[in-house]
Amino acid sequence: MILFWTLCAAMLLVAVLFIALPLWRKAQSNNEVLSDAANLGILRDQATELEVDLHNGLLTQDAYEQGKSELQSRLMEEVKITEQPARPPRNPAKVLAIVLAVLLPLFSVLLYLTLGNTDALTPQEMIVADANGIIHSEEGLQMLEKKVKRLPKNPNDWWTLAQSYTELKRYDDAVRAYEHLVVLVPDEAQLWANYADVYAMAHGQTLQNDEVTKLLGKALEIDANNPTALALSGSAAMERGDYVAAITSWQQLVDQAQPSSQDAQMYLGGIKRARELLAAQPGGKEKLAKLSTGKVPEKAATNSAAAITGKVSLSPALVGKVAPTDIVFILARAAQGPKMPLAVLRKQVKDLPFKFSLDDSMAMQPQLKLSGFEQVVVVARVSKSGTPMAQPGDLQGLTGTVKPGVKGLNIVIDSVVP
Repeated sequence: MILFWTLCAAMLLVAVLFIALPLWRKAQSNNEVLSDAANLGILRDQATELEVDLHNGLLTQDAYEQGKSELQSRLMEEVKITEQPARPPRNPAKVLAIVLAVLLPLFSVLLYLTLGNTDALTPQEMIVADANGIIHSEEGLQMLEKKVKRLPKNPNDWWTLAQSYTELKRYDDAVRAYEHLVVLVPDEAQLWANYADVYAMAHGQTLQNDEVTKLLGKALEIDANNPTALALSGSAAMERGDYVAAITSWQQLVDQAQPSSQDAQMYLGGIKRARELLAAQPGGKEKLAKLSTGKVPEKAATNSAAAITGKVSLSPALVGKVAPTDIVFILARAAQGPKMPLAVLRKQVKDLPFKFSLDDSMAMQPQLKLSGFEQVVVVARVSKSGTPMAQPGDLQGLTGTVKPGVKGLNIVIDSVVP
């Protein structure tokens, strides 16, 4: 910062000298030249008058010589005055030079403080983080904490702080960091899922918490396929003994993972355990018999009157804007109320045109079912991001407000999300 102001002062000094110095020199030169020219002009006129008077006989030769001698004496006196001038009168050019020398630096500093980036003058701390953005030293954390207090609107710093607190098992501090972070970046599902995770760890290390449920719901509202939110939702369902919900969430993760991957095997293990526990419950074997790949057909059968059916197709005008493997979501959402899909079906562009059916078995959250709302909107969307939430550039078609249980809808994907 000292170097910055030093350079600024040097440049301002050069600018002041470049503008004010010529004005100052011009003022001095003009005063001297004008004074000398005026005196010489007067003496020259008087000498001319003496010669004219002598020529016309108005002066004798003695009077002419005497007048000429007096003029020569006055000339010598004027030369002495020029060599030792009296204090000259104030000159406008000098005044302008002084005013500019004062106002130019003052105006420049005020202009920078108004329009410039004053934060750039703040010394940048050398905060060392590892390849994953985690700070392990207490000194580094303290430096970053001071930085976010000074510059609280930098989401990258809050993210580093939240990750570091979590790694160090400082869950209360991590909750505080995520609380700030989701305000700065409210549309990132992963942040809300992480927030739910550390909140659970800070409050008894249990997912059975209303706030945790709310945070996970927010994450799934933004991205219904977020792995962290689905995994935690499955674990929360296991904790409360809702093994059907656990199987549903984890099966969705299995569908997203590579079949032979370690993640897929882990989720399959969780599903196996949930099935075993479900089978041990009264009526559990009957529920298992009705389960099919993470869906719950018995719920759809129970609420078959609420099922919505129809056909989705792609407008010929938009065929060139999609690829065969682009994801297509057919979903129903409440006409008024939560934005989270009440039922979701995932396909690909190559499957279009496609006959669909939406029912309660496709609910993202047990408490948000298609049959629980009187009016819904059905949307078919080609998602460029691979998430159900609309993003600019996605292609979509949608119905007006309809009632659950409507049959034979015809949805044409014919518009681009702005």
